[in-house]
Amino acid sequence: MALATHTLLDRFLRYVRIDTKADERSTSYPSSPGQLVLGAMLRDELLALGLKDAVQDEHGLVFATVPGNVAGAPTIAFNAHVDTNPENSGKDVQPQVIRDYRGGDIVLPKDTSKVIRVAENPELNGLIGKTIITTDGTTLLGADDKAGVAVIMEAARLLTENPQIPHGPVRIVFTCDEEIGFGVKHLEPAQIGAAVAYTLDGAGSGEIEDETFSADAATVTITGVNIHPSIAKGRMVNAVRLAAMFVDRLPQRTMSPETTDGRQGFLHPITIEGGAGEVKIGFILRDFDTAQLAVQADLLREIARQVEREHPAAKVTVETRKQYRNMKDGIARLPAAVTRAAEAVRRAGMEPKHKIIRGGTDGSQLTEKGLPTPNLSTGEHNPHSPLEWTCLEEMEAAVRVVLELCQVWAEK
Repeated sequence: MALATHTLLDRFLRYVRIDTKADERSTSYPSSPGQLVLGAMLRDELLALGLKDAVQDEHGLVFATVPGNVAGAPTIAFNAHVDTNPENSGKDVQPQVIRDYRGGDIVLPKDTSKVIRVAENPELNGLIGKTIITTDGTTLLGADDKAGVAVIMEAARLLTENPQIPHGPVRIVFTCDEEIGFGVKHLEPAQIGAAVAYTLDGAGSGEIEDETFSADAATVTITGVNIHPSIAKGRMVNAVRLAAMFVDRLPQRTMSPETTDGRQGFLHPITIEGGAGEVKIGFILRDFDTAQLAVQADLLREIARQVEREHPAAKVTVETRKQYRNMKDGIARLPAAVTRAAEAVRRAGMEPKHKIIRGGTDGSQLTEKGLPTPNLSTGEHNPHSPLEWTCLEEMEAAVRVVLELCQVWAEK
């Protein structure tokens, strides 16, 4: 069965043009209105495919079911998130479609200082002749995770239009606010009703990820003593200076994302805001060994005590918040979630590549809640950046994997 590549591309380009940037400061759910707009579009497109139960709930989550045609086959689910990362603009995305990529660096047209360099993206060498999609350099692309959204939607179309493909019931779930850690805040496995699920939210082709970082967030609040600078001698304790001192005492060579890879964890300051009277520093804590998160938090508390000892008039507090946990243990309870994905990748014409994720997906939290949810690749590259790009043929390969996976589970 030939895939309609132009349909997949059209979907993707349509979705990325909707601004769904998540907002960490928002008190609403979802955190930005564009997520509701895209969710409503997806619901309507699913209804147009004939999926009569397609719905967008009060939280913006979208659900639909492709009815099965193999009696007794288990229900499986596919998930992607509609939001994009809050660190870069997702407004007025202008995709650049490079057909028959000839190789070499890619200069982005609206900001020529931004260049996707082959030296930093060696995977481009294997995509000569393919279709590469970037932005104009002023925004991110949103392939994370609208590539996954487009792949699932295209797979749903092919399943509904080709009833000869054997499969059990297929649940489709689109979530909101994954990028700020709330993708499954209002989602429970019972709402999905599947034996296994897969997130479509990864790089390259043929990759299967069943292990992620465990993650916490931390907020360090430094309260100083603010007073008019004209009378500050011996009285002011400047929280901004103490914040600089705090960050400077973090390990630089062993626990920062700039110096770690593989299974090495990190302690990463991501935000700082405030003034002379009070400063808040936001951190993310990451490690494949969950117990190490407590060690990282203790390090923050020790630095806090150091600052307080040296500046007794100051107060430094450290608050931590659980985000997600390594999915490895939960997926181990259903090994078939991974072995059948590997079989589907082979049937789709690729050799499966088993990877770990130095990050997290909705699958991390769904697995922790009891629904094994590995992650599959969809051709995402350089996420969270104006240098983000994707490859149409890698998305097409992901569609083939989804279709094969539906068949593998029906057969077993």
